[in-house]
Amino acid sequence: MRRVVLEGRGNFEEWRRAARAFAAAGILPDEIDWHEKSREPGFAFQRDALPPDPSAGAGQMSVPADFMALAEAVICHSDPRRFSLLYSLLWRLQENRDLLDLASDEEVSRARLMQKSVHRDAHKMTAFVRFKELAAPAGGRRKFIAWFEPDHYIVARKAPFFQRRFTDMDWLIATPKGSAAWDGERLTLSSAPCEKPDISDATDDLWRIYYASIFNPARLKVKAMQAEMPKKYWKNLPEADLIPGLIADAEAKMLSMAEREATTPLPYHRRIQEAAARIPAPKLAPAGTLEALRQEAATCSQCPLHAKATQTVFGEGPADAEIVFVGEQPGDQEDLAGRPFVGPAGKVFDEAIAQAGINRSRLYITNAVKHFKYEPRGKRRIHQKPNLGEVQHCRWWLKRELDLIKPKLIVAMGATALYSLTGEKQKLEGLRGRPIAMEEGRLLFVTVHPSYLLRIPDEQRKAQELARFRQDMNLIRGLTA
Repeated sequence: MRRVVLEGRGNFEEWRRAARAFAAAGILPDEIDWHEKSREPGFAFQRDALPPDPSAGAGQMSVPADFMALAEAVICHSDPRRFSLLYSLLWRLQENRDLLDLASDEEVSRARLMQKSVHRDAHKMTAFVRFKELAAPAGGRRKFIAWFEPDHYIVARKAPFFQRRFTDMDWLIATPKGSAAWDGERLTLSSAPCEKPDISDATDDLWRIYYASIFNPARLKVKAMQAEMPKKYWKNLPEADLIPGLIADAEAKMLSMAEREATTPLPYHRRIQEAAARIPAPKLAPAGTLEALRQEAATCSQCPLHAKATQTVFGEGPADAEIVFVGEQPGDQEDLAGRPFVGPAGKVFDEAIAQAGINRSRLYITNAVKHFKYEPRGKRRIHQKPNLGEVQHCRWWLKRELDLIKPKLIVAMGATALYSLTGEKQKLEGLRGRPIAMEEGRLLFVTVHPSYLLRIPDEQRKAQELARFRQDMNLIRGLTA
């Protein structure tokens, strides 16, 4: 058993050098006893416990990039088992490069939890550090000091953030796990533990005034507040002095706010009502027509999807169409345009039917779900698959469309469309490419959704699947010839 003691203050390179030496010497994880110096009183770092540095390239191990990001975070964790955990993962990655994708693996799961804990601790540091100003010489740069109590060794990890954010002042962040200081030219890091300074300044009262002014008793959720601002941080936040009193008075303040609520309309309320009255009522289409159904669907609120979508995207095409194509749901561009299949998947669809000699103007094209379901991600809206409940809500609209059009052939593009038409979850591959008899003498033809073709990463397979989709369009053309 080889015993090695590291400083263990979040220095990734320290562990990396030791791990490289052990790995190059072929030493198994069970043969190393890792220790942290701060937990070993009077025990010096044993450099002779490490094998000699290997020659360049001899016995070196390689790891995926994801491991480096994981290890740099985990090494900052305060758990003394982090060294052995990372070395074990390093060793196992040589046999299984996809190990970190196994969320069920015990070691991977433990490392991910450590990584998450370090990230959360670092976030709390950026949120709860409070600088206090020190006396500075006349004409000199302003000087500040802050005290923070992290759970892990994150000072060196977050110091560059504070350097970029507060580069115009001199500051020191002291913690029990080390410190960081900036003098306008150099960032100095130390792993030596610090003692809490006993200082205050005028900004403490500003923090209290600000916090009291934004506190909304009507939206108070104590458990959620304590989850975001745990009590361990309260003692170092000047505004935390107010929290118990604000919570205690919340109900009385909320009742007071209700008593002060306006009882008459705001000055501009009448002008809004008058302007709304001048808007002419929409001309209603004759009952029992597709246009009337479209107007009715425009105000649909049967499921929550209508609240986030831009508009209802109803089907389009002639009321006497022989073929109805049914997709899944509108995408981002369809949601903005109010028309089905005008985005990237629509272009694939248009090219395929054109190649088969099918005229789009003679088709009725619609979707199983009429509103765009998405997840906002920055400025983008990322498509989300509708669930069975949302599909069920919209089956009513699709059935009424089909009852009015009475097509000879219905094409289900994708599993969602197939479920909407049949009410059963079935595999596409077992039904694809052959006509299936339905009620009222109609035929059902099953194929993939064009968006599936856009998601295939392999170019050769994409070309094969596109050719097969075009073949499906040719079969559809033959069924109605």
